[in-house]
Amino acid sequence: MTYKDKTLCKIRTITTFISLDKNKATWKDEIKKASQFCLNLTSKFSVKGYTVQSIRIVTNPFGEYLNTQNLESARTDLSYLSALLTESSDLGMRVRFAIGEARSKEEIELLPELIKEFGDLCNVCVNVKLDEHGVLDNSLIEHCVKAVQHISVITPRGEGNFNFTVNFNCDPLIPYFPASYHHKELGNRFVIGLETPDLLVDALKECNQTPHKNHNERFKDYYEGMSGALQHHISAINHIIETENCDKSYAFSGFDSSAAPSKDCASMTQLYTLMGVEYFGAAGTVEVSSLLTKVFKSIKDVDLVGFSGLMLALTEDTGLAEGSIDAQFDIRSLLTYSAVCGIGLDTVPIPGNTPAEKISALMRDTGTMAYRLNKPLTVRLFPVPGLKAGDLTAFESDDLCNCAVLAVP
Repeated sequence: MTYKDKTLCKIRTITTFISLDKNKATWKDEIKKASQFCLNLTSKFSVKGYTVQSIRIVTNPFGEYLNTQNLESARTDLSYLSALLTESSDLGMRVRFAIGEARSKEEIELLPELIKEFGDLCNVCVNVKLDEHGVLDNSLIEHCVKAVQHISVITPRGEGNFNFTVNFNCDPLIPYFPASYHHKELGNRFVIGLETPDLLVDALKECNQTPHKNHNERFKDYYEGMSGALQHHISAINHIIETENCDKSYAFSGFDSSAAPSKDCASMTQLYTLMGVEYFGAAGTVEVSSLLTKVFKSIKDVDLVGFSGLMLALTEDTGLAEGSIDAQFDIRSLLTYSAVCGIGLDTVPIPGNTPAEKISALMRDTGTMAYRLNKPLTVRLFPVPGLKAGDLTAFESDDLCNCAVLAVP
């Protein structure tokens, strides 16, 4: 069985969740301990044949430990954190960092300038909840939209919005940035996230070597093939954690079973064509999206946390990026697919002059679906200055694919 090949399943991240407080003298030890824990576990995975792509640290809400009295005080504290992370990265692997959630208008207003200066150190989210009437907090959404628009203007090509997302119905302990956040009452934790599109493609190709009598039989085989392949590796990685992890100062909270695509692996769109959909966005896309979600939710004998669903990150997936250029789907389609599967509207470029009211409404639509369907959904938009719907982006970040700007109707 080729799916047992460990190169097909990479560990996208070992993410630790820690708590910091106002006593800056303690920060160095907390960050060093978390970094060393991740590095030690990385080494154990490597010995067993699994590649770890990144190690990450997520904190409690930054207002609980940064001096947020004003921009300068917050900047001073982040500069100190940056120096500590540089020291930790010197241990052998770059440490990515998320400062937790912003919880007030004043904290949100700090974000554009902090993201502009500190970039990937300043991964941050805002959690929008329902009020006592079951209506989304639109005032908080409007503050977030102002931040998104400001970030788009003051960072090159608007790429700073890569570090900011708005969460709806998202619990703590998501291992992926920037939706990650932590609450100190949970204690020190860690979560494993995977990169598995190559694995799922391999499983589907093997399934397609067997003749099928009908559609239902074919989809049954697809489900069993992908679920079995994913279960095999998650069980193997979980066994390594149970037998090799001697450091119990970080409680293992489980896996985010999402496929987590990137520029460097198979596109999620390839899964759709292998299952008979003409192209991502064509008739049948919702059905396949639902099947994939069922696969990610099927994992047994471990705890599933975070999204554990289908990720459709437009500018992080080469196939999705190409599909946008060919006008195979629009922003409303992406939101529809999120209703049965995914993480929401993630890394979606929109016209730079999109009115704030339209962006707010789009966020409310996403949030309404999140709470109505009880799914964790997020919105991470890139208003691109000077571009209109249909124009091609010219992002320079190593993390991003270039694609067509989508209209917000």
